[in-house]
Amino acid sequence: MQRWLPALLRRAAPGGGAARLFASSSLLFDDTQEQFKESVRKFAQENIAPRAAAIDASNHFPRDVDLWRLMGDFNLHGLTAPEEYGGMGLGYMYHCISMEEITRASGAVGLSYGAHSNLCINQLVRHGSPEQRLKYLPKVLCSPRICFVLSLCFARAIVFLRTMKMLTASICLAVLYSCIFAFSMKLISGEHIGALAMSEPNSGSDVVSMKCKAEKVDGGYVLNGNKMWCTNGPSAQTLVVYAKTDLAAGSKGITAFIIEKGMPGFSTAQKLDKLGMRGSDTCELVFENCFVPRENVLGEEGKGVYVMMSGLDLERLVLAAGPIGLMQACLDVVLPYVRQREQFGRPIGEFQFIQGKMADMYTSLQSSRSFVYSVARDCDNGKVDRKDCAGVILFAAENATQVALQAIQCLGGNGYINEYPTGRLLRDAKLFEIGAGTSEIRRMIIGRELFKED
Repeated sequence: MQRWLPALLRRAAPGGGAARLFASSSLLFDDTQEQFKESVRKFAQENIAPRAAAIDASNHFPRDVDLWRLMGDFNLHGLTAPEEYGGMGLGYMYHCISMEEITRASGAVGLSYGAHSNLCINQLVRHGSPEQRLKYLPKVLCSPRICFVLSLCFARAIVFLRTMKMLTASICLAVLYSCIFAFSMKLISGEHIGALAMSEPNSGSDVVSMKCKAEKVDGGYVLNGNKMWCTNGPSAQTLVVYAKTDLAAGSKGITAFIIEKGMPGFSTAQKLDKLGMRGSDTCELVFENCFVPRENVLGEEGKGVYVMMSGLDLERLVLAAGPIGLMQACLDVVLPYVRQREQFGRPIGEFQFIQGKMADMYTSLQSSRSFVYSVARDCDNGKVDRKDCAGVILFAAENATQVALQAIQCLGGNGYINEYPTGRLLRDAKLFEIGAGTSEIRRMIIGRELFKED
């Protein structure tokens, strides 16, 4: 068992009763996964859920607490990253479990978490060079003891340099400084935030028609263009960005780049005011003669479509757990309400019409959950099926929108006022029918893949 997991599982609270209603099934998860799910549920309900309404109202990711670092301390950012980079090496079952429970607490935080942990970190894990992984991923430089020794050596080198002015001391100082600098990008710890930029103002579903250009120059590339709807864009320190290195080559002329905040020529434009997922900060990116060094190419030049499309399959899988969390959140609201709300002298949950709605909500949730986790298990076993990855988010996203509508209906007038969370859950759910490829694109992918099969 991976070294991080036992400590994380010890944080799981015993019991939980109604708060864990329908949260898991012995048919889907083994005992360790059940414990992990309960552990993440408890973390999310304590640290994220109480802030969900304020996140939506303010249209900002939480500022009163560093949720990124809290999730990093809980080892949630690197679930699919190898242990040598500070990850847990657990796979997509665990990543989906985490995505479900975080989104259950807050859709906005769940979306930002998915963009950071999957769209950015997982792409660097899958396609980054050893040097890129070491630079951007590590959770910690080393153990506290080694850090102390390095600090001591660093201090002694400075003293030695000032007194003896020897060349060897200069070299020693430079090496130590380089080591510390190389590990400065800390995505897995949550100290730095990651993002991915693919779409453009005029290139959404037809992403290959992108206009953002990367001109090859001595030592690297110069990027010019815009990217749109970038989740985490306003706050990200590390971004995976796609641009065309050969305008005439179509899909074979796209390259993936690692962009760092502060690169000259790179800036963020207006923050977008969205219908839902409001606390998931989203903006437009602008590149004006932005120089990107050659070593920041992710994968190979001209192979960006492979990086993009293979990443999209897994992105759709992990994000599909978000609608599961929202459906669970709807039931978390509806079930206590229909027991307490009385009309005609009876709890409304006793009426068959309400029971029918509850039954539909429950079966939508459980069928979607079973689909998502069966595909996640296949991916962990090396079987990544494009039509299944498109299918899970198509099915779960559309179900989530309908479940949220039913939740509003069950609450009646209360469901339509913002003192209750059902309106927010509906607005959040709709995003999953659009982001990571619209429902129409997902249907097209499934049909195309089925047509190609023998």
